[in-house]
Amino acid sequence: MVKPTKMRNRMLFQATLQTRSKQMGSALSKDLQKKYGKKSARIIEGDSVTILRGEFKGVDGKISKISTQKSSVAIDGVKKEKTKGDKFDVYIHTSNLVITSLNSSDKWRMAKLQGKDPKKQPKESDTEKNSKETKVEKEVEKKENEK
Repeated sequence: MVKPTKMRNRMLFQATLQTRSKQMGSALSKDLQKKYGKKSARIIEGDSVTILRGEFKGVDGKISKISTQKSSVAIDGVKKEKTKGDKFDVYIHTSNLVITSLNSSDKWRMAKLQGKDPKKQPKESDTEKNSKETKVEKEVEKKENEK
C-alpha cells in the first residue's frame, strides 16, 4: 500500500509534462462562469487574467509565457528588477489567477467550453479551403513566370 503523501507527491511533483499541462487550469470570472456554465478552464497564451494573491495582487494582464515545469505563467507587465537593473519575468501559479477574457483562437478549446463535441465541429469552411488553394496556385504561377 502506498502512503497518501507519496501518492500526492507523484501526482504533483513527479507528474509527466502531459499531466502537468492538464493541471494548468484557472478559475473563470463570474461573467464567464455564467456564459459557459463552467468554473474553470485551462490557460493558454493570450488570455487576460487578474492576479488574486501574492505581491502582485490586483494586477491585470495578458499571459505571455507558460511554464508547465513550474505549473505557472508569466504575465505582461509583471516583472521584478535585479540589483544591477535587469528586469525579469515573475512566474505566478495558475491557482492564484482568475481568467477575465479568453483567447478565442483555439477552436477546440472554445467548443469544449461551450459544451459542444469538438470532434464534430467543422475544421474549415469550404471557402477558406478554396482561398488557400488559390493562394498556393498563384504562388506557383508567379515562380513559373519568373523562370
